Amino acid sequence: MNFRSFIGLAAALALLAGCTRPGFREALEEAPVVTPPSPTAVNLEMLPPPRQKIDIAIYQFPDLTGKNEPNDNVAVFSRAVTQGGAGLAIDALKRAGNGSWFRVVERNGLNDLLQERQLIRATRTEFDKEAAKPLPPIRFAGLIIEGGILTFDANYLTGGIGANYLGIGADTKFRRDIVTVGMRVISVQSGEVLVSVTTTKTVYSVALQGSTYKFVAIDKLLQIEAGITRNEPTQLAVRQAIDLAVYSTIMEGAQRKLWRFANPTAQADLIRNYLERDKPQPAFMKPGLAPEERIERWRADQPSEWDPPHS
Repeated sequence: MNFRSFIGLAAALALLAGCTRPGFREALEEAPVVTPPSPTAVNLEMLPPPRQKIDIAIYQFPDLTGKNEPNDNVAVFSRAVTQGGAGLAIDALKRAGNGSWFRVVERNGLNDLLQERQLIRATRTEFDKEAAKPLPPIRFAGLIIEGGILTFDANYLTGGIGANYLGIGADTKFRRDIVTVGMRVISVQSGEVLVSVTTTKTVYSVALQGSTYKFVAIDKLLQIEAGITRNEPTQLAVRQAIDLAVYSTIMEGAQRKLWRFANPTAQADLIRNYLERDKPQPAFMKPGLAPEERIERWRADQPSEWDPPHS
C-alpha cells in the first residue's frame, strides 16, 4: 500500500466514524453509572432507623484548604478538591439509614427557593385575588450542620523503586495525599456545638513503567516503553470522608444520648463496632478503667524507657 492509498483509507475511516448512528456509543466511550458505594457508604446506608427523624439544615460546606491542584511542572490554578462539598454532605445526610435519619431542609439554595415562593404568591394573587390560597410555611430545622473540607496535604509521602539490567528495566513511583473533613452539629436554640468530628482520607497515585533498549543490529536500536498510571479521584476521597463524618456524627450523638436508635440492642452493637473500627483508641484511654489499670495500660503502650505519669 502506497502513501496515497493509506491517506485515502484514513480519511474514509474518519468519515465513517463521524456517521455513527444515534443511540450507539463510540469506541472507548463508557456509559454513565451511578456512583458505586464505598464500604463507608454501605455502613451509612444500612444504619437502623432512629426513634424520631431529625430536622436538619446545612447552609454551606466550603473548601477551606486554599490549595490548588498539585503539579510539579507548571502552575495550575484549578482547586485541589471539589467545590461541591455542600452537595456531597446533603447527599450523605439523605442516604443515612436509607433516608430514615434526617429530614434535610433546603438552605444552600435558599434565595432560589424564596424567589420561587414569591413568584407563586404573586401569580396566585394576580389571578385569584382575595381567594388566593397562602403557601404553607417553610419547614425549619432544630439543628444546623457546619464545617467543610479543612486541609489537603499534597505529596505527604512519595517514593519509588526501579531496576535496569542490560537495557531492560522497570520502575514504579507512588504519591500519597491526605484530605481532612470537619463536621459539627449546632443547636439552633442555644447555639451550642453538640457534636464535632474530624475525618481523614488518603489519596494514592501510582505509576508503573517498563522499558527496553536493545541493539538489534550494529546501527539499529530497538526501544520499547510501556506504562500505566492510577490516580485515585480526589472527589471520591472527599465523598468517603464526608460519608464517614456523617456516620461518626450519628454514632457520637447516640453515644452522648442526643438521639437514639429505635432498637437499643442494635445501638449498643453499632457504637461498639464504631469505636473499634473507625475510632480506635489506645488501651489506657478506653472508658470504664480504674486509675491503676489505666496507668498500667498506658505503661504497656509506651517504650520501656518511659515512666508512667505521676499525680
